[in-house]
Amino acid sequence: MISKDTIAAIATSIGQSGVSIIRISGEGAFNVAERLFRSKNKSFLDLSKNSITHGFIIDPKTNKEIDEVLISKMVSPNTYTGEDTVEINCHGGIGVTKEILNVVINNGCRLAEGGEFTKRAFLNGKIDLVQAEAISDIITARTKEFKQTALDSLKGKLSEKIGDIKEDIINLLSHLEVTIQYPEYDIEDLTDEEIKEILVTIKEKLKKLISTFDKGEILKDGVNIAIVGKPNVGKSQLLNQLLGSEKAIVTDEAGTTRDVVDEMINIGGIPVKLSDTAGIRDTSSKVERIGIEKSKSIMKSAKVILFVVDSSQKLDKDDIEIFENIDKDKKIIAVLNKTDLKLNEETEVFFNEIKDIEVIKISALNGENIEKIYKKIYNIISNSENNELNDVLVSNERHKNLLNNAYESVENALGNLDMGFEVDLVSIDINNALESLGEITGENTSDQVIEDIFKNFCVGK
Repeated sequence: MISKDTIAAIATSIGQSGVSIIRISGEGAFNVAERLFRSKNKSFLDLSKNSITHGFIIDPKTNKEIDEVLISKMVSPNTYTGEDTVEINCHGGIGVTKEILNVVINNGCRLAEGGEFTKRAFLNGKIDLVQAEAISDIITARTKEFKQTALDSLKGKLSEKIGDIKEDIINLLSHLEVTIQYPEYDIEDLTDEEIKEILVTIKEKLKKLISTFDKGEILKDGVNIAIVGKPNVGKSQLLNQLLGSEKAIVTDEAGTTRDVVDEMINIGGIPVKLSDTAGIRDTSSKVERIGIEKSKSIMKSAKVILFVVDSSQKLDKDDIEIFENIDKDKKIIAVLNKTDLKLNEETEVFFNEIKDIEVIKISALNGENIEKIYKKIYNIISNSENNELNDVLVSNERHKNLLNNAYESVENALGNLDMGFEVDLVSIDINNALESLGEITGENTSDQVIEDIFKNFCVGK
């Protein structure tokens, strides 16, 4: 899969900025820069390695100066991609950046594909596949907490945990292989009980890693929370209070919200998507019915439901019907709104008698007890079992699936030992576990999987 041609791309966001960077990587990177770069003192090829030099980019066809730049010369293998690399730091206008890129392309480069620089770093052994995926996660991280998780993976912490498990498996397989293939070496056989003990230890390490996925997935992808209830109970007003801004229209007219209003907030480092839904009721309005159907769909996909009622009124059949249609496997917070009015005791009693439901009394009008909703949401979505892995988290679905495959292979090996299978047959399952772990780090991953991973990267990275 290693390509020898020279690639180039804009490595910074397109738009007006102080600086843009055009990155060039490959065997011909220095020759391309030699044709385009002019400095008062030296040609590009004579510049010191790993240096930054002031000069101008010119169009060789016209000899016209395009822009004043700083150019970096980075010599393989000590570069991001492991190849000779050039970075042109130019002024950040759209026009000048694209003009320089076009001149670069016309003088010996091709436009890089999405993630191709990082793919070359992986193929050239600069990083493993876990670290490559962590780079993408850092770029797309929505909170500093998940950015830190991704940075830990980039630094190799997750790879190190996987490497420890692989080492345990390799040591076991090596011992088994020697005793099976070379009995004349008089190496003491492992008993079935000793093999089981080692496999149980491996299984527990895998289990601990897998158990971090729920927390890792939440940090990465966030949580969907639906604000539901009948019309005019204060759902939009609650959304505005939680956001700290007037995002939803609030009126005294029932049915004002006709569509789902989505907004992102950060609660304790966890990205949360709040969905203010249309009030659910029987209506003759075609537009409102469409909004209500969307509300029901959002209810099904949300992890947490904020069920809002007017606490000054007795619950009616619409309130009861909406509540009964909420999946009780979901986390439900009953929000008793309008405490600025007189509380209806029957409404409070109704919810207090229901198990496994949180009840919070608020006034969305004046912001009373809004902070309790923040705290309750955080407690619900961050309630994951602590682990002994120094906060190394699995947040990638591919990693989780392969860890599960390895776990199942170890379980199969233990089961086969219990059934009295020969060690050479049991070792097939142990090898399968090792194979799955190798797919995570990229040692034995198919070309198609690698292509699928890197095609989701942005161009220029």
